Amino acid sequence: MARTKQAAAGSSNANSSSVNGSQKARSPSPDPSDRPLGPLAVTVPAYDREVVKVNNANLTELKNACDDAVKRFLSRPELFKQIYTHTDVRLGLGWLSVFVAAGTAFYGYKIDFEQSKPVVTVGLILYIILTVLSTLYAYFVEGDTIFVGKRKTFSKRIITERITLSSSTPPTPKVSSCPSYSVSLHYVRSTNGGKTLLGRGRTKGAAPYNKFFDANGVMDQPAFEKWVGGLVETAMDGKAA
Repeated sequence: MARTKQAAAGSSNANSSSVNGSQKARSPSPDPSDRPLGPLAVTVPAYDREVVKVNNANLTELKNACDDAVKRFLSRPELFKQIYTHTDVRLGLGWLSVFVAAGTAFYGYKIDFEQSKPVVTVGLILYIILTVLSTLYAYFVEGDTIFVGKRKTFSKRIITERITLSSSTPPTPKVSSCPSYSVSLHYVRSTNGGKTLLGRGRTKGAAPYNKFFDANGVMDQPAFEKWVGGLVETAMDGKAA
């Protein structure tokens, strides 16, 4: 009887230790509080808006109005801090080319033509190179990107988010149909200095311009922000649309 009790006790201890071991090995479920604030949770007061009115017949004005609305909405203090890397690069190349052109022209004006010819030639070549670099950067690197944002939040750990949003107006297949505003969004959430990936999502969406602009060209900003905010939150949840 004693041996039977000892064997039963040993079996019970073994089962208990195996259960404890499995509980220790099981990774904890994700905490919902780790998910940062989404755009749909942000309420923009009416006094913080300005009336946006455009020419409905001008696609450029329609797209620019939507692009500006995206920047205003996503760069609010509760959401993301806009990163101006693309703008800074293009401005830097632009101003540098202006200085080169001005310096070359001034040197050619002050110095005799034959004597200044080598320097003027070098300045002209440098100006062309800078102009070409600016064009190539805008076309191949920046592309259709209209907003790049970053945000750091703290929820038991430092969480870093980065969002990139591109927009375009796709060709309309039918003359009778209304042109659409198309958005492509990439979102990344990480921690530990970017070494640990917490979430990633890509989202695409398109909506006709007449969904956000009335017959007089006045923009329905709350409706537009709700649409963009829904796309952002879909990407934050790691879903595809």
